[in-house]
Amino acid sequence: MGKAAAFRIGHAVLLGLLGAAILHIIILLLLPEISNRSAWSRMAEAADLYQPLPLRNNLPGTARDANRDPLFRSVACRFDLTDGLLRVQAAGAVPYWSASVYDRAGKNLYSFNDRSARDKALDIVVLTPAQMLEVRKEVPEELGQSVFVESSEEEGVTVIRAFIPDESWGPSVDAFLDSLRCQPQ
Repeated sequence: MGKAAAFRIGHAVLLGLLGAAILHIIILLLLPEISNRSAWSRMAEAADLYQPLPLRNNLPGTARDANRDPLFRSVACRFDLTDGLLRVQAAGAVPYWSASVYDRAGKNLYSFNDRSARDKALDIVVLTPAQMLEVRKEVPEELGQSVFVESSEEEGVTVIRAFIPDESWGPSVDAFLDSLRCQPQ
């Protein structure tokens, strides 16, 4: 076999490997978009839109997560902004809470915690840019204390996490998360 033939074979193998690597990366990046077992679909099996869902390793199709932090309890709520803006509220006092808003694919759109909320109150309004323009014209009095989160995506998930520094806080944290309201307006 001559040098030219060996070069062509090597070139073909190299191009094949490069093409396979590119295809592999594309598939990995598209997997969350095309998967029918995404977090969104598992949550849809367990709860309706606007229904708070405690995240306690009991979503259909999930394995027990041994790495879950035992000092936090979490609740998620799916929403669709075509039904109107979303308001998420909870009552009570806990040592610490955090809130995150994700799009349907799981991309984090916004996160904050009780330190950046007025009076440490959980009161979030998620809305589209068009809905934000309408609300800005005249902010309703009941939304005056709310933290506004603008989302270009109409479907998404809010996740609220509350910290339990010791077992004595368990009932307070449970009451806080049980009071969670996730409603379109």
